[in-house]
Amino acid sequence: MTEKINDPDTISDQAVWRSCMKEHSELSSIVGKYREYKKAEQDLSDAKEMLEESNDEELRQLAKEEIRALQEQIEEVSEELKMLLVPKDPNDEKNVIVEIRGGAGGDEAALFAGDLFRMYYRFAERNRWKTELLSTNESDIGGFKEIVFMIKGKSVYSRLKFESGVHRVQRIPVTESGGRIHTSTVTVAVLPEADEVDVELNMNDIRVDVFRSSGNGGQSVNTTDSAVRVTHTPTGIVISCQDEKSQLKNKEKALKILRAKLYDLEQEKQQSEISAERRSQVGTGDRSERIRTYNFPQNRVTDHRVNLTLHKLDMVLDGELNEIMDTLITTAQAEKLSA
Repeated sequence: MTEKINDPDTISDQAVWRSCMKEHSELSSIVGKYREYKKAEQDLSDAKEMLEESNDEELRQLAKEEIRALQEQIEEVSEELKMLLVPKDPNDEKNVIVEIRGGAGGDEAALFAGDLFRMYYRFAERNRWKTELLSTNESDIGGFKEIVFMIKGKSVYSRLKFESGVHRVQRIPVTESGGRIHTSTVTVAVLPEADEVDVELNMNDIRVDVFRSSGNGGQSVNTTDSAVRVTHTPTGIVISCQDEKSQLKNKEKALKILRAKLYDLEQEKQQSEISAERRSQVGTGDRSERIRTYNFPQNRVTDHRVNLTLHKLDMVLDGELNEIMDTLITTAQAEKLSA
């Protein structure tokens, strides 16, 4: 790969060169760790040889200490090398499109959808990622019946991909006078952004309708037909965007969401072909799977896939998600390694 990235023919094609540079970078970390592993093995062999051949007690003691340290180092480097050799998810480096929809619970579910949007927005801020709203459908008392947004940054999908599923909230709604705890649900879907090369979109399969944007209760917020509804005939997927004043921008956003959905469908199809034994328990991405419970009276959040419970719900909802995500990623890597 080093020879290839320095080849004039490769350099002349920027797309090929960038692809080669990426592969070279990924291989470099594996090769570097392998060389570290081989050096430690050689040092261990030398230390054992010294122990066998030396009659000097002080040298023998030094050799024993070095052998112990090197054996620990080899074990540690070996585990790191195994993790580097686990096949990477090709989508890990991608930006994501996140869909949050209120489920069971009506207004309360919509309010919690708003809470989850703020949670992911704060998490993105903490990682210095950019957030862009694509589509919103606000509820009458606040929150969202549905909100779709994009998060752009380094390795966003690798961190957020395990968020897909049903998020359950247990709390006393602001509309509840009797003080009873209600349970509501919100569904989250995290889709890797699809490039044009990932999804071949035939515009003959797409119907585009335009209409006037409207606010809550049908109140007109725009006097021109700038809202766009895109229908993908083969799959029946319908995307509506009305947040922008420009019809062209709304169409671009709708097509971006459509590409991500079609790419996700293709990924699901491929995943279904993988045997159940090899499918990750953490990363099934099943939209109907209850993955997490947020209990406000106990300030508790529980991720049911890894049996992780944290009593700091307020901090989690403020975007402190690393502890949960690190546990999910570590578990998924262990499953992959086992497979």
